[in-house]
Amino acid sequence: MEISEAHAKELEKQERRKVALRGEVASALAGAGPILFEPGCGHGHWLTSYAEAHPEEICVGIDLISLRVRKAQAKRNRRELPKLHFFKAELSEFLEVLPEAVRFAKVVFLFPDPWPKKRHFRRRMIQMDTLSELAARTVPGGYLCFRTDDRPYFDWTVEHLSEHPDWTVDPEAPWPHESETYFQKLMDGYHSVVARRAVS
Repeated sequence: MEISEAHAKELEKQERRKVALRGEVASALAGAGPILFEPGCGHGHWLTSYAEAHPEEICVGIDLISLRVRKAQAKRNRRELPKLHFFKAELSEFLEVLPEAVRFAKVVFLFPDPWPKKRHFRRRMIQMDTLSELAARTVPGGYLCFRTDDRPYFDWTVEHLSEHPDWTVDPEAPWPHESETYFQKLMDGYHSVVARRAVS
């Protein structure tokens, strides 16, 4: 199928971005063991706090907004946390360019956009295909942690995790690290779920 010139230029732009991102990620994570990964890290408040408490772990956060990523990188630099990395990237794009050898020990979703209208559900980060991609990258026994103030999105996530063959909701699993984020301060309450990657 023939595509328009504008579409072709956009595809070229996307490919250049992915090539650059692939190089950045490969350089930062060369030889890395299992990492903690936060998609949609915002300004990096929670992940920076986690990295300070666990300086031996490699931590990676991504966000779509350049200003947020720059602020997160500034926090990292001020606190001198060499094993903490932030990248401007969309989730599926990041997973595409991530070196094959890199695995996740924990994946943490903190207050992702709930996209509350039914016609927008497809934009939610929690989807069955995404859970499969994350499971393929997560070490056996690793965790997926999800927190939201939106009860319908929480129920959606629990349902998807419960139905997915590679994840098992673990009601006894502790939340990996408590550090109140900017968004969390604005909320009256929230809901959390932790799932474990199947071992077999």
